[in-house]
Amino acid sequence: MASVPISWYLLLSAALFCIGAVGALTRRNLITIFLSIELMLNSVNLSIVAYARLAGAAGNLPAALDGKVLVLFVLAVAAAEAAVGLALFIAIYRNRREIDVNRLNLMRW
Repeated sequence: MASVPISWYLLLSAALFCIGAVGALTRRNLITIFLSIELMLNSVNLSIVAYARLAGAAGNLPAALDGKVLVLFVLAVAAAEAAVGLALFIAIYRNRREIDVNRLNLMRW
């Protein structure tokens, strides 16, 4: 059975990162921006796992395990970011009744 080349993983990762970057830069809703940033983090995770798989196929087992451990740390940071970010969004919505970036000015309450 033929394996999938690493270039396909990297192209998918680059496409997901570009979609996330466009979404983060063009949207006005904070939740949509937040989801776009999460998509960008997951695309980076995909590329790290692809390179870890390549290192494992080359016989460098410690590098392959290091890549997978790094992905676990990135996922843990993304989960913490999601919890804190959503808590902030709820607090802003309770005070302002909107989360539109253009109309949101945190300097004036």
